[in-house]
Amino acid sequence: MALVLIGFMGAGKTTVARELADAQGVTPLDSDAMLTDRLGRTPAEAFAEAGEAEFRAQEEALVAELLEGARERDVIALGGGSVESARVRELLAGHTTVLLEVSPETAWARVGAESRGERPLAADRSAFEELHARRLPTYEALADAILPELAPGGAPAVLGALRALELAPDGARLLWARAQSGDYPVLVADGLLTDAAALDAAWPLDRSRSRAFCVTDEHVQPLYGASLGEPELTIALAAGESQKTLASAERVWRALAAAGMTRADHVTALGGGVVGDLAGFCAATYQRGVPVVQVPTTLVAQVDSAYGGKTGVDLPDAKNYVGAYHQPVGVLVDPAALATLPAAEYAAGWVEVLKTALIAGGRLWESIARDDAVDASTIVACARVKLAVVAADERDAGARQVLNLGHTVGHAIETVTGYARYRHGEAVGLGLLVALRLSGLDRLRMQVRELLSAHALPVTLAGAGARAVLDATALDKKRLGGRVPFVLVNGPGEAVTGCEVDPADVLAAIEEIAA
Repeated sequence: MALVLIGFMGAGKTTVARELADAQGVTPLDSDAMLTDRLGRTPAEAFAEAGEAEFRAQEEALVAELLEGARERDVIALGGGSVESARVRELLAGHTTVLLEVSPETAWARVGAESRGERPLAADRSAFEELHARRLPTYEALADAILPELAPGGAPAVLGALRALELAPDGARLLWARAQSGDYPVLVADGLLTDAAALDAAWPLDRSRSRAFCVTDEHVQPLYGASLGEPELTIALAAGESQKTLASAERVWRALAAAGMTRADHVTALGGGVVGDLAGFCAATYQRGVPVVQVPTTLVAQVDSAYGGKTGVDLPDAKNYVGAYHQPVGVLVDPAALATLPAAEYAAGWVEVLKTALIAGGRLWESIARDDAVDASTIVACARVKLAVVAADERDAGARQVLNLGHTVGHAIETVTGYARYRHGEAVGLGLLVALRLSGLDRLRMQVRELLSAHALPVTLAGAGARAVLDATALDKKRLGGRVPFVLVNGPGEAVTGCEVDPADVLAAIEEIAA
C-alpha cells in the first residue's frame, strides 16, 4: 500500500508528504505539481482556459495513474478536489488514505492573499468555507487515518502507526492525538483484541524492550487478559467505582515494586474508566512516571475517559480529588469488546456519547438525537471531539472544561450516594437534565430526558436529598475560590464554560429531578 494524503487546500499535504517520504528514503509524489508539469500551465490557468470540468478530467486521469501504479512505501499528496471523482475514490480503497485536518480559518490564512490568484476556488472566503464544509464528509469517509495539524518535522513520528494500520483488521481507523506534553496514536479496530499480529504491530512500545505490567479488573481479565499475550504481571482488582481509591493505588504500586518494575517498563490499563483512571494514576506516580497504554473495553472508556491524560482516584468526600495529568503513549480500541458489556453498563456509557454529541452538535448530534446505533464510527467521532478539545487545552485552563457538561451535579450525586447507587453515566445523565434546566432549554431538556428513558436510564433522583447534592457541588474540583463554574448550553454544539449560577437556581433544578 502507498500512503495517500488527502485534505482541503492549505492542509499541508505537500509538506507532510515530503517529511514522510524523506523518512522512508523515497521521493514524494505530488499530483498538483505533476499536473502542472503535464499541462504546461497552472491550475488557475487551466481553469480559465478550459474550465473546471476539463481540468478535473485531466486531474482524474493523472491521479488514477498514480494510484494504479503506486508501489509500497510511496507517498502521494493529492489535490484537494481530486476526491470528488468516483474513480479516484474507488482506487483509494487499495491504499492507506490519510486525511490531514485543517480548519477553514487556518486554511484561508495559509492560502494567503498573495497565492489566491493561483487557486481559483479561493477567491471568495464565504465560498471557500462552504466548499470546505461540503468536502469534509467525503474526506472523513475515505480516511483510514486522520491527522491533526502537525508541528514542523512531526510527520515521521506518525509513520510507524500508519504502517501498523496496514496490518489492522478491515475498517480500522487511526487518529493522532496531540497534547502539549506528548502525542500518541489511537487505533480503533473491530476485532483488534482477537488479532494477535495486528495488536502486536499496533502496540506503541517495543514489548521486547519494555515489559508490560497489566492492571485490569476481575470481570475483564478472564475475557480479554489472554489477548495481551503474557504480561510480566497482571493485577486484577474487583470491578466498580468503589475500587478507585488510594488503597487500590497502594496495592498496585506495591505489586509493581515487588515485581521489579522499572521506568523502562510500562503499565497496560485493560478495562473501563475506573481501571483506566486508576492505572493511569499509578503510572503517573510510580517512580515519578512510567508509560501507560490504554486498552479500553467499556463504552465510557472508548468514547471518553481513555483519552486526554486525566488520571486519578476518588476520596470519600469528592470525586477524582487526587490525580495527575499523564497522557498515554497509545490507546488501542476494539469496539467488538462492547458486546460483552452488561446492558446497564453499556447504557451508562452511552450517556458520555450523548454528552459529547451535545457539545459537538452537527452530524454527531443529529445521529444521537435519532438514537442511531453506536458503532465504530460513533466511537471515532466522539474520540475526535475529545482529542480536539484536549489539544487546545490539556490542563483545564478553560476550553477543556466543556467536557464537564453534566458532571458537576453528576459527580455530586455519585459522592452523596457513596459511589454505590449510581453508575457514573447514570449520575451524569441526571446532571445533564439539571444543566439543561439551568440553560433554559426546556425543549432540548425534554428531548434528552426521552433519550435517557429510551435507554432505561434514570431520569429522577433517588437516595439523596437535593440539598445534600447541592452542598456536594461546592467541593467540585473545578471551583475557583468560592465559585463553582457550570457548563451550560445555548444549543447542541454551543456549550459555554465558566457560567455563574445562583445556588438557589441549582437547588431548584436538582429538586425538579428529585420530585
